[in-house]
Amino acid sequence: MAAASPVPRVLAPGEVQPARLHRVRGTRRPIVRAVLQILRNPMGVFGLVVVSLLVVGAVAAPLISPFDPIEQHPGSELLPPGGQFLLGTDNLGRDLLSRVIYGSRNSLLIGIVAVGLGAGIGIATGLAAGYLGGWADAVIMRCYDALLSFPAILLGIGVVSVLGTGPLSVGYALAIATVPTFARLMRARVLSERERDYVLAARCIGARDGRIMRRHVLPNAMAPLLIQISLSMGFAVLAESALTFLGVGTQPPNPSWGGMLNDSRAYLRTAPGFGIFPGLALALLLLGLNFLSDALRDALDPRRTNA
Repeated sequence: MAAASPVPRVLAPGEVQPARLHRVRGTRRPIVRAVLQILRNPMGVFGLVVVSLLVVGAVAAPLISPFDPIEQHPGSELLPPGGQFLLGTDNLGRDLLSRVIYGSRNSLLIGIVAVGLGAGIGIATGLAAGYLGGWADAVIMRCYDALLSFPAILLGIGVVSVLGTGPLSVGYALAIATVPTFARLMRARVLSERERDYVLAARCIGARDGRIMRRHVLPNAMAPLLIQISLSMGFAVLAESALTFLGVGTQPPNPSWGGMLNDSRAYLRTAPGFGIFPGLALALLLLGLNFLSDALRDALDPRRTNA
């Protein structure tokens, strides 16, 4: 026999029917939704794969490099690709494949240091300037306007000349050059977010300014900053190669893509691979970062994502 359906209870006079609670499906977090959107974008997949392979190669360089990057092989100078040396050798008989792999370590390390410091300082100060306003906004932004008056390469050369040459000095120099960009972008976002209803509601319940900035304004203003981080990473890698090409970046015998390009200028006719392979590695990393930033922009754009 079929089970009898429950008989609805009769309400007493003046009694209100209690609200029925419906189970709401959990929505994906924005970062998870963004990752899924990137994986559905062919350009995003390409950029993610390229950047991931280069990062893995840089981390596992001692395991996958066939030779020591500074080891010289007498009698094997400027060999073409093939045989024992898959990408050939440079003018001192060093294996190009090993130097390209190890060169990615310096480029990525400098990019991470520059973007990490620049984004951290710029986001924090831009958040304070945009939310607090007044004299804090004026002082912070005028300082960054002064920094923006110097070209990034010239500023990097000046900072490196004071701190000394080396990967970390280049990273610090590029961090100083990227701080104003993050600060101005964060300030612009905060100026629009601080007038929204959720900020007013947080103030009404007695939340302090620090908590409002950290817990409410910052998460809602981070979408364009994530895109800028990927773009600035590409800028930092390219600027590091330019500074090393000018002789103020990574110093020999440590491998660097910019240094390899500088050394290959005199041998482009006799050994074109000497300059082609580090140039291709640099171009591939920049292309992957640009594709990844484009896919991230599309994934975080509310007009492009589905509810």
